[in-house]
Order: sequence, then structure tokens, then C-alpha cells
Amino acid sequence: MQPQERRGLILEKLKQHGKIDIDDLVTQLHVSGMTIRRDLALLEEEEKIIRTHGGAILKKQIIVETPFRAKEGKHSEQKKEIAQAAIGLLRDDSTIILDSGTTTIEIAKLLRKKQHLTIITNDIKIAAELVDSELKVIVAGGELQNTVGALFGPATEQLLKNVHVDFCFLGAHAVHLDAGLTVPTFAKASIKKLMIEAAETTWLVADSSKFHQISLAKVCDLSEIDGVITDHQITNELEKELKEHLEIIKVDGSGI
Repeated sequence: MQPQERRGLILEKLKQHGKIDIDDLVTQLHVSGMTIRRDLALLEEEEKIIRTHGGAILKKQIIVETPFRAKEGKHSEQKKEIAQAAIGLLRDDSTIILDSGTTTIEIAKLLRKKQHLTIITNDIKIAAELVDSELKVIVAGGELQNTVGALFGPATEQLLKNVHVDFCFLGAHAVHLDAGLTVPTFAKASIKKLMIEAAETTWLVADSSKFHQISLAKVCDLSEIDGVITDHQITNELEKELKEHLEIIKVDGSGI
């Protein structure tokens, strides 16, 4: 097989699977590890891939912030099922941080009829969902992120530094096995880090479209959170790899 043909096959495998391992390519293409590393180095120079420890991922556009209106209708059934699974983890009298996001707002909708819970959020849309509830709601004040509805900045951070809760349900922009959890801005990364530190247990709530994605600012490695709730469309391979880092709940897609 000619080098150009081999590199073409490598790109095809990346398009199919999102990531590749050097050891697997050695076995499948019957060449040495050094040859594969040279191929990957060349593909990276051509800005077609990003090399990772032991392999590579396909180079994609960095995930940027999306306005609430543009994302609220996407993957809505999966988000509702993820929210239902999240609610099942709660105990009576739980204290909860609800991160900003379209999946966490689905959790808020299910919480409206609950009692004896304390909710802390940095999302004005979540706060609005809970206005007529009997829950104790604490809004982390700060600067409003227009078109998104999230609050951020020193005031938000100060409140989060002074609370301790049972659960945090963390929204996701981009989730990657090697890069971890990443977000579009450093300010947002700082808020999420503080949420994780404030919680006894942190669950990432992320539909399958958020995986194999990378954004600008790192929040944490996947091993630094306790678990992820996602939908049935993630692959068995990804599920197995995730279980090496954290607990996983995969909703079955049968509806709620």
C-alpha cells in the first residue's frame, strides 16, 4: 500500500470513529508504529488531524458559544430523558447546583412540583422556571451573558466559593476523552470549576452530540467528576471508554 493511500484510509477511519489508536492501526494496516507516527505527523502538519496520546482525532472547528434560542430545540427528547434520570438520583432535602444550559433547564422543569429542595443556579431562565415552585431558589448574581441567560463574573464566583451542596448537575459544551470537559470561555470554565468544588457529587448531563468535541477553555478531566448521564446514541466503544474514568447512566431512548 502506498503512503498516500494509507493516509487516506487513516482519515476515513477517523471520519467513521472520531478517534484512532496507533496500536490498532499497526494491526489493521500491517505496518510499524514508527510508520503510523510519521503518517500522523504529516496529517497534522496538513491540519487534518490532532495527535493525542497514543493516537489521533479528526480536526474539527472549535466549539463556540451558541445562543439559547438556537439550541433549545435540538436533541430535545434526549435532554428530557436525561433530566428524568437526573431527578431519580435526588434525595429529599437535597441541595443542588443547576448549571446553565438547555439540559439543566429540563431538570428544572421536572423540579417545579417537588418540595424540600434547595436549588442554586447561575441561569436566569432556570430561575424563571422555578418562580412558582415551593423550592428554595438561590440565584448566583453576576453579569448576564446576553442571548444565553447565564450569569458569570466575580459576584457569581463569590457565591459559589461560599456554598456546599449535595449534587451538581453540570451542563456541557464539549466532551472529549483526552481533552476532558471544555467550554468556549475562560470565565465560564472558572464558574464550572467552582461548581464542581462546591458539590459532594457532580453529574455531567450531556446528550451524545457533545462527545468527541473540543472547545477553547478546559474545565477538568473526566476523572474529576463523578458521572455522566447521556443518551443511548453513544457508541458501545465510547461507553466502555467512559467507564474507565467515571460512572455512566445511559438512557434507553424509550421516551418518558
